[in-house]
Amino acid sequence: MLLLGGILLAVFVVPWPWGIFAVLAGGLLDIGESVAFLKWSRRRKSPVGAEALVGQTAVVVTPTQVRVAGELWEARSDDPLRVGSGVEVTAVDGLTLRVRDLRHVGAGPENVSRS
Repeated sequence: MLLLGGILLAVFVVPWPWGIFAVLAGGLLDIGESVAFLKWSRRRKSPVGAEALVGQTAVVVTPTQVRVAGELWEARSDDPLRVGSGVEVTAVDGLTLRVRDLRHVGAGPENVSRS
């Protein structure tokens, strides 16, 4: 934008007070636009790694393991887990997932992705 303003000034030969104003206004607009874009792009951090699993559904493979996002994870739950049932990941504790049975949140295993 600043370059465009300079080119336009050179082409049209604007009197110097207006030329200075145009260059300063263009520079301020450019800086403001950059700051606004940076704030917008950093508004929310995307979860990465194991933190991205929180909220996803999983299928119980053994009473202590679940399959979520195509991977097997150790799992803990306050209630006994039935093989083949659906669970929701509520937290990640190291290499162990904390899960709860989907029957407690009103959803059934038909809503579970079996990938």
